[in-house]
Amino acid sequence: MRVWIVFLLCLAGHAMAAPVSDPLCVWGRGGSCLVGRFLEIIMYPCLSYRCKKGKVCEVDESNTPMCVCQDPSTCPAAEGEFEHVCGNDNKTYDSSCHFFATKCALEGTKKGHKLHLDYIGSCKFIEPCQDNELKEFPLRMRDWLKNVLVTLYERDEDNNLLTEKQKLRVKKIYENEKRLQAGEHSLDLLARDFQKNYNMYIFPVHWQFGQLDQHPVDGYLTHSELAPLRAPLIPMEHCTTRFFEECDADQDKYIALEEWAACFGIKEQDVDKDLVI
Repeated sequence: MRVWIVFLLCLAGHAMAAPVSDPLCVWGRGGSCLVGRFLEIIMYPCLSYRCKKGKVCEVDESNTPMCVCQDPSTCPAAEGEFEHVCGNDNKTYDSSCHFFATKCALEGTKKGHKLHLDYIGSCKFIEPCQDNELKEFPLRMRDWLKNVLVTLYERDEDNNLLTEKQKLRVKKIYENEKRLQAGEHSLDLLARDFQKNYNMYIFPVHWQFGQLDQHPVDGYLTHSELAPLRAPLIPMEHCTTRFFEECDADQDKYIALEEWAACFGIKEQDVDKDLVI
C-alpha cells in the first residue's frame, strides 16, 4: 500500500509540473487521466467492483475489494406492495434486495441452495395447472412473444432495441398482411393462426431463448436465467411453473434450445442456433 502511495505522489508531482489544466492528471492516450484513475482505484476500489445480487463490496485491511453478503436490514424500505416478491419457500419478502440478501446469508447450506425467487408480488395461492390448461399456455405465449417483437420494432428508431439482423426478420412479420393483430383472441383462433402462419412464430421463439441465455451464453437455460420471464408471469399465468418444468424433457435442470422450441411447437427441422444471436 505504501509503495502505491509513493508511486501516486511521484506521478502527481510530475503532473503538477506539466502544462495541463488539471494538476492531478498525467494524460494518457485519448486524453485519459492516469493519475485520476489510479486515485479512484486505490482510494475507492469498490467503485468499479461488481458483486452479484445479495452481496455488497467491502475492502479488507489491505484495501482489497471483496464481495460479502448484504445485511437485509440495509436494504431500502419497500415503497409499496408492488415491490414485494415471493420465494419458493412461500414467504413474502419486502423486496428483491431483501430476498437475495437472505439467500446470500444461507449460502453453502441446503436451504440456501434450494431457495429461489418464485414470482413478483406477495405470496398467494396459485391454482394447480390442469393438463388441458397446460396445452393452452404456449398458444398465448407464442402470440405474446410475436407481439413483443413487433412492438420493439415499432419503437426501435434510435434505441437499438434490436440488432440489424433482428430488425430485418421482424420487419417481415410486421409487414405481413396475414399477421394476427395484438389483442385478446380465442384459443381456437390462436391455434388456427399458428397452423396458417407458422413461419411467423419461429423467430420470436428463438429470440426469447437468446434473450434469456445470458449468464453464461451456453445454449442452455437455467432456473436463474428463466427468472426474468417466469417471475412476472406466474401471478397472471398459473401454468407457468409447470410449463417450464415440463420443457426440461430430460429433467437435467437445463432447458436446451431444442427442448425450448419443442415446448412451443416449433418443428425439429426448424430449430436454428443462428436465430438466437
